Amino acid sequence: MSKIQASSALSNLKVLDMSRVRAGPNCVRLLADFGADVIRIEPPKGVDPNEGMFAANREGGDFQNLNRNKRAMTLNLKKPGALDIMMRLVKTADVVVENWRPDIKNKLGVDYESLAKVNPRIILASISGYGQEGPYASRPGFDQIMQGMGGLMSVTGIPGQGPVRAGLAVADMSAGLYAGIGILTALLERERSGKGQWVHASLLHSQIAMMDFQAARYLNEGDVAGQAGNDHPTSSPMGLFEASDGVFNLGASGQGNWVRLCELAKRPDWMADPDFANEKTRAVNRAKCNQALNEVFRTNTVAYWVDNLNKAGVPAGPVYNVPEMFADEHIKQSHISKMVKDKNGKEKGFITLPTVLSRTPADVVTTAPQWGEHTAEVLGEVGYSEAEIAKFYEQGVV
Repeated sequence: MSKIQASSALSNLKVLDMSRVRAGPNCVRLLADFGADVIRIEPPKGVDPNEGMFAANREGGDFQNLNRNKRAMTLNLKKPGALDIMMRLVKTADVVVENWRPDIKNKLGVDYESLAKVNPRIILASISGYGQEGPYASRPGFDQIMQGMGGLMSVTGIPGQGPVRAGLAVADMSAGLYAGIGILTALLERERSGKGQWVHASLLHSQIAMMDFQAARYLNEGDVAGQAGNDHPTSSPMGLFEASDGVFNLGASGQGNWVRLCELAKRPDWMADPDFANEKTRAVNRAKCNQALNEVFRTNTVAYWVDNLNKAGVPAGPVYNVPEMFADEHIKQSHISKMVKDKNGKEKGFITLPTVLSRTPADVVTTAPQWGEHTAEVLGEVGYSEAEIAKFYEQGVV
């Protein structure tokens, strides 16, 4: 089998993906979709007691979406001789990605210093729960734990209902993306220095970074953000509003948007109301403002208001569930999803990469690999003979 090449953008790169669960595979997916030769390295079946959590259901949409465009091999780094195989792979690689607890890589002998001795140009990307140092560095970390510690659960939900988990894996996904940015930056710097380096990102730091303006305002103004429900924490009117047949989102922040909204609603009196005079007063009098708007919005449908608000230049949009989202004509025509046939001819659905390049775009060209599907192929590429590979299988090294 020839190497998978989804794009020409990163087709000169070889990436060893030793990550699991979500943050690491999300990071590597970015590189795979842009054409890097990604080799997913996993323990043989039955070695990792947690394999059911991240590797067993390979036909499921989650695994498929995270691990498309990758090859796969098995390697048990706890077996004698396995580290030698790993280092031979590292010699010809550009990037290694892992998301173990910080001490694990040192115990296995695949820390940055060890890899750099074999290949000074190697870039090691480490994704962890709490970072590579500090009092919590050795703790295991999951997305929801970081949502709580990183402040997100304190600002999510209806005021007074208590902390609420966000409906998506914010810490996992952002940590993967931040690590991916770090890898690409290190690769660009390597063009000048000729040297690799160690890139690391943590779920906790990434989650706090995603708090963005709430965190920055606390650090600088002492503002403590709380739950705002479906309203924007500071802008008004911006939130969820009621039409005659459902709800829709409105983003009428800014004086220009407010004037256009008043004109569309045929309510010039709102512009004369001192409680609605500017962004600050509308935020202070949010309940009154929302009530007035809802009385008008309930006179017509979601489709009417979304269409006419946008025509007037005021941002608005429907609130979809997942099937409704994919049924939207704009989303269907924007190449946001793609169907790809697996080796058995069965179609699987994928979310395409949001980053669009005009000349060397990312793509999804293959489904996720089977467990160890390319082990012999990859080992052959780095010089092992068929007899040596057969022995590795006998010894349980691969």
